[in-house]
Amino acid sequence: MKKNYQNRPIGIFDSGVGGLTVLKEIVKFLPNEDIIYFGDTARVPYGIKSADTIKKFAFQDVNFLLSKNIKIIVVACNTVSSNAMEDLKLKYKNIPFVDVLMPNAIYASQITNNFKIGVIGTPATILSAAYKKSLKRLNPKIKVFSKMTPLLVPLAEEGFIKGQIVDSLLKHYLKSLIGKDIDTLILGCTHYPLFEKSISKICGKNISVINSAKHTARTVKNILEDYNMENYENKKGDIQIYLSDIPNNFERILKRFLKIRISNKIEKINIENF
Repeated sequence: MKKNYQNRPIGIFDSGVGGLTVLKEIVKFLPNEDIIYFGDTARVPYGIKSADTIKKFAFQDVNFLLSKNIKIIVVACNTVSSNAMEDLKLKYKNIPFVDVLMPNAIYASQITNNFKIGVIGTPATILSAAYKKSLKRLNPKIKVFSKMTPLLVPLAEEGFIKGQIVDSLLKHYLKSLIGKDIDTLILGCTHYPLFEKSISKICGKNISVINSAKHTARTVKNILEDYNMENYENKKGDIQIYLSDIPNNFERILKRFLKIRISNKIEKINIENF
């Protein structure tokens, strides 16, 4: 790989704020890297839309990141990972992609003891059966139990991640999966790590809860190392955030929930132009 690729930024996109959980972990693993993040907050959530619409949005998101001369694209959205990855890789052959689905599936298949794995996600992610197919390919013995949890993304986008109402909703969603005797639960949406503490408490210590952000970040680091694209400069990476709409509570989400300090101004773009 050409040396100048090392100085290019990492590109990350998501339907909204959920991908910031991935950004946070990438910063931990790769503190020297510049990062460009795009959140399609004007059109969130993706998870209730058709597969064709999801693909259209994903192409536009990637086109925007490519305009920023990035070196790798992180698809920090399980809905896109489940419905559009093959199309993205086919259309954009000259840049590596990392999605959030496979790192989750691989790790879950490695740590399960009773081969019963639960998955929670948006309707589009669950209906795609992408996790089930991936886990079955990794180990045919695995039984996958899936649950649509559509209300969690709007709650996360509004900053409601704890409290009695949130706990009641999580218990309602998780009850049937816990009843299946699962020993592993995949958080099949990058918004869901915001609820990780509450989910882990409800599931109990006998169920391992998998946070996709950590395993995705580790995969990004491995790929950059393999392609000799990691930035080894002794400096703190720069983070730029672009949104298709700037919610009133976005600064609060950044500071209070994700503990990320952004020195650059958050910019609004018209993603329809891409």
